[in-house]
Amino acid sequence: MTVQTMTVQRQIQTMAMKARLSALWMFFLFNIIFRDIHELVEPGFIEEVLTGTVNGNPVTEHMLLLGGVMIQVPIAMVLLSRILPYRVNRWTNMIVAMLYGVVVPAFGTTDLDDTFHLIMEVAALSIVIWSAWRLRNPCLK
Repeated sequence: MTVQTMTVQRQIQTMAMKARLSALWMFFLFNIIFRDIHELVEPGFIEEVLTGTVNGNPVTEHMLLLGGVMIQVPIAMVLLSRILPYRVNRWTNMIVAMLYGVVVPAFGTTDLDDTFHLIMEVAALSIVIWSAWRLRNPCLK
């Protein structure tokens, strides 16, 4: 095999890994979204939202902004995992996934479907960390 062939193969492997990371972030996002959608059909949830308090916490502009930021970061990771250069991509995926792996479970669960979605989210984040760790530099021989 020539050096050029090996370089092309490594670049293809790197592109495949970037696609995998992006898909994992989408899987994570879908689980967050459907976890929230399931809350809407929980008895009494809509009434609780209408009172301005959810799970005993007041719904404020700051809380809504935090929720927006918390969802925007994984949305950005779908794109960033595809376009960032090797080293930044690897570390960004690992760091963000580790942070979310700590923060997301801290919100807790209220019922079985929450627990199921949380398990799927943590699994996806774990695979992101593992995949990013295994991401290899396409420039190395």
